[in-house]
This record gives sequence, structure tokens and C-alpha cells, in this order.
Amino acid sequence: MLLDYGAESHLIEQISTRFGKALGCSSTEISLIPSAIVLTTLINGRSVTTTRRAHNQPINMSIIHQIVSICILAEKNPGNLNMVETRLNAIHANYYPKWLLILMIGLACASFSHLHGADWPGFIVTFFASATGMAVRIFLSRRNYSLLIVFAFTAFVCTLIASVASYHEFSATASVVLSSSVLLLVPGFPYINAILDAFKGYMSMGWGRWTEATLLTFMTTIGIILAMSILDIKGW
Repeated sequence: MLLDYGAESHLIEQISTRFGKALGCSSTEISLIPSAIVLTTLINGRSVTTTRRAHNQPINMSIIHQIVSICILAEKNPGNLNMVETRLNAIHANYYPKWLLILMIGLACASFSHLHGADWPGFIVTFFASATGMAVRIFLSRRNYSLLIVFAFTAFVCTLIASVASYHEFSATASVVLSSSVLLLVPGFPYINAILDAFKGYMSMGWGRWTEATLLTFMTTIGIILAMSILDIKGW
């Protein structure tokens, strides 16, 4: 779950080791790759190794916080396996309402455009472009489309709507609108995790996460270029 929802590798290894110690393991060893975890525990002289595949999930710090809290509780009540299992099974994602996410993403991107010189018509276009893009992203993600496809199509929709600013001189800052409307697709968290993993010695995880973030950036670029080619927009 820690790997699924975006925890850095050092935290995954640390929490796994602490859980093992709290639940009576003599030793806990873990090997991480971007798509799976291999965990070996030593209990009363017997070694058990298990492999768990990671599933792509949206980054969710709420779930990671809940797991860390359960680990701390397990350390305060060592050996209480039933309590740990019950609390882990009760973990749930605290998602914000979709309408609030769409609204705040629209405001964030529009505010960024205004800070970089966009006029008020440009502000309005950026708001609708990024808010619509976020709605499309949520719609496609809920239907389990590949994240790469989601990013490409969302970038395409955002650029299509943002291009309104360049027609009939609706906005004098159309280039700022076009660039600001796709900011919701910047994979900042994967890039940060990649750098942290690499600096802390988890090179395979760092490269894997860096590659994933780069592919997301590449697919976003494809969506933008496709929309600009269809509309014959000459650039930002």
C-alpha cells in the first residue's frame, strides 16, 4: 500500500522493518522495484519470503499517514497482530469531493496565469480549460484507462479549450493561457520521489520513478502538440 500510493522508498523500508519488529520478527529484509516488493521475514529461525505486486494508484498521503499511525500504535502494543490487521483492513482514502477538486484546480491554474501576466479574459479561459481538463482526467481515471492515455487526452482537451484565447484576439496573453492550462499535469511528486530515492541509495526505484514521470511528461507533450497542430497554433 505504501508503494501503491506514492511513499518514498526509505519510508517503505523503514515502516516494514518497524512493523516486523513490533510483530515479533527477528529480522525483516525488503527489496524494492517499481512494480513489486519482495519481503523476507525471520521468525523463530524460520524464514518466509513473499512477493507482492504494486498496482498503480493515485498518490494519496492520507493513506500513507494512516499506515504510519498504525505502525506507531503497533510499536506501543507489540505482538498485537489482530489489532494491526483490523486497522489495516479499515484504511480508507479520504478523497475530496470531485466538484471541489475541479474548482480548485481551475482556480490554481488561472491564478498562476494571472501571476505571469495574463489578462482577465485569459484568466477566465485558463480557469475553464484547466477545470474541464481536471474533470476529464477524473472521468478517465475512474474508468481505469492507462495513466499515459489519461495525461495525453487531458492535455489535448486543455489545449483545445485554452486556444479560444488566441482567436479574434479574445485575450492579449494567449501564450500564457496555453501554458498555464496544462499545469495540472506536471508530475512533480514522481520527480521528487525519484530524486529522493536516488540520493538515498535506491537507484532502481529512482530510475523507475524518473522514467515513469518522464513518460507522463512526454504523453502530455504529445497531447499539446496534437491539439496545436489541429488548430494550427504556432506555439507558446
